[in-house]
Amino acid sequence: MRYLLQRFLSCLICFQAIIVFAAPAPEIQLAVEYQSGQNLPSYWVSEKLDGVRGRWTGTMMLTRSGRQISLPSWFTRDWPVIPLDGELWLGRGHFDQISALVRSSNTSDSDWRDVRFMVFDLPDSELPFDGRLQKLRELIGQSGPQLNLELIEQVRVSNEQTLMGLLEEAVAQGAEGLMLHHQQALYVNGRQPLLMKLKPEFDAEATVIAHVPGKGKYNGMLGSLTVRMADGREFNIGTGFSDELRRQPPPIGSQITFKYKGLTGNGLPRFASYYRVRVDP
Repeated sequence: MRYLLQRFLSCLICFQAIIVFAAPAPEIQLAVEYQSGQNLPSYWVSEKLDGVRGRWTGTMMLTRSGRQISLPSWFTRDWPVIPLDGELWLGRGHFDQISALVRSSNTSDSDWRDVRFMVFDLPDSELPFDGRLQKLRELIGQSGPQLNLELIEQVRVSNEQTLMGLLEEAVAQGAEGLMLHHQQALYVNGRQPLLMKLKPEFDAEATVIAHVPGKGKYNGMLGSLTVRMADGREFNIGTGFSDELRRQPPPIGSQITFKYKGLTGNGLPRFASYYRVRVDP
């Protein structure tokens, strides 16, 4: 009898784990590329952070895919018990470190000490962004009640010249780019035309479908990746790799992010350059 009870409890634990694993991903709002000619005084502008997107549910932190992120017990102490949208961030230029930390089960205090959750939206609110931003300011405050919970700064610009100057200054200091959020935009699941990202280069994602061998100094190493975008466009990416990556390239089937500068006459990314493996825990 005791053996049967132990087996039942074991199966129940496994069943619960499956339920957690199969939990649906949170509804996430995504940006489109910036297009010139916008009514810029109607937008709030903030820095585009190179962190890992996180959804605070009020009780736990989830990735875009719905996986729970392991956090130290003190990290979310006294946080608001309502959903918050933001990024886990270690500062400019530290994407690899925060990505590795989020994907691990490491809850060491020393490793999480400098991580901040940079909040930029209230996903469950039906208010336009102006109203959501005001609620966030009341909830968190501009500097945040704790060092690890912070509301990202939002500013106004009057024209495109000012916007591009702000972009140049931010990028020079190590920022990835800027985000523009229309004051009347509602929070929606998927691409929101009134939420735009502005970067000195475009970026996109593709699947690795083949490794092209290198020649000359890259003999025996990777020469280029053949990739396929979601719409079926295929092309090669031959730049942006370190020697280490050329020796151990992203595996076939993996998702990568690449940078490019507009499109060719055939509609393919111009000057495509490898950026990093896509991280979607």
